[in-house]
Amino acid sequence: MPQNLSPQIIKKADDLRKALHRHNYRYYVLDDPEISDAEYDRMMQALKQLEEDHPQLASPDSPTARVGASPLQKFESVAHTIPMLSLDNGFNDEDILEFDRRVRRNLDTRDEILYTAEPKMDGVAVELIYENGKLVTASTRGDGLTGEVITTNVKTIQTVPLVMQTDGLTAPLPPGLEIRGEVFIGLEAFKKFNQERIDQELPPFANPRNAAAGSLRQLDSKITAARPLEIFFYGVGIIEDFEFESHGELLESLTKWGFRINPLIRSAVTIEAVLSYYRELNEKRHQLAYDIDGVVVKVDRIALQQRLGATSRSPRWAIAYKFKAIQETTTLEAIEVQMGRTGVLTPVAHLKPVNVGGVTVSRATLHNEDEIQKKDVRIGDQVLVQRAGDVIPEIVKVIASKRDGSETRFKMPKQCPVCDSAVVRIAGEAATRCINSSCCAQVKERIKHFTSKAAFDIDGLGTKLIDQLVDKKLLSSFADIFKLDENALSELERM
Repeated sequence: MPQNLSPQIIKKADDLRKALHRHNYRYYVLDDPEISDAEYDRMMQALKQLEEDHPQLASPDSPTARVGASPLQKFESVAHTIPMLSLDNGFNDEDILEFDRRVRRNLDTRDEILYTAEPKMDGVAVELIYENGKLVTASTRGDGLTGEVITTNVKTIQTVPLVMQTDGLTAPLPPGLEIRGEVFIGLEAFKKFNQERIDQELPPFANPRNAAAGSLRQLDSKITAARPLEIFFYGVGIIEDFEFESHGELLESLTKWGFRINPLIRSAVTIEAVLSYYRELNEKRHQLAYDIDGVVVKVDRIALQQRLGATSRSPRWAIAYKFKAIQETTTLEAIEVQMGRTGVLTPVAHLKPVNVGGVTVSRATLHNEDEIQKKDVRIGDQVLVQRAGDVIPEIVKVIASKRDGSETRFKMPKQCPVCDSAVVRIAGEAATRCINSSCCAQVKERIKHFTSKAAFDIDGLGTKLIDQLVDKKLLSSFADIFKLDENALSELERM
């Protein structure tokens, strides 16, 4: 018992810690909170005040530890008891079917093998060690054999339990547990975080994974605490005094102990169901709140995993079925200014064609002049280009280290590139506009919008035909469409 403290104060602090841990579990793991955010904040503030008034109450597993600790001088190293091996990759259905055949050959069986299929998080792998239900060490994957100790940083992540849950359990907790998970940043949080960096004139991160990795390797954990990190757990290294028949059963127990598991995981499924699951996830990946880059396929039965074993590099009982990449590096060859229907001039990057996510990308939006300046985009740069679903490809960042001095800066034109009228930028707006509302480029864009599926849906009146009609002065407004006659149209190319 801490000296000079009444049993009532000690009990009050202990009760608050237990209650806050339980509410964290209900909020982050069960998605079933029992109290309001305001009530949670009041309880947290009460515990903070108690610990400030009575420093003897300080505890390494207190919920208040999430705010961060004093900066470290350097990261220490720690060896993983069981290596954190990388996975072999598959890139098509045949690769996965061959994996299934290889599993059955190695097991010397023709019986059907059941698998667990789970989203492959595009994050940073970590290992957490719990002793008697309390988090004592957290480390990066490192080279798979040895990682860096990042315990204070990991404690700041709200979805990491500082103590394992015991509510409703009949069996005791494992005395020792090495659990593995993937730290990530959600897409909306990443967008907001990057904008904050740009506002502070700091370089934005290329993607959520880089941001998560950089956040975990901060020597000052208070910086990590300010980053929107999350975690999903997916497996274990060593677990003392517990045995499980299947990976699915293991994941169920981890959830009961307070660990957050991806709800999209499917257990005990056939290899054909794995392939269907891959296609399903590939379709919905851009609707998820976080990045995934494939599906991890694992033999479900633990005894079979142990029989299959591992090579020096990867387990024989698991494989990653990778999605096609949504980011690639290419060269920005030119910047062209395009006109919109409201007169806004939009710079568009012409890229050396590159395959991104199975689609050849040769152009990407640069949004406006401010965006070009913030990202310091220059003609001739090597750039990282990203495509997400049906969204127009965009340049994520410039790879400045590859510059050779031949790159040139881009400036917005002073006159409209179509009609030579003056262009203006209104104070407080990012857009640059052509002041001539009769500019033929604006007229074309307005008519294209008017005839599109979202508006009048006029079949057969496509982009090339509209361009011809405006260029030949047969169209100058929406109304002119209804005055077109057969003789005028028949004289046009391909009509």
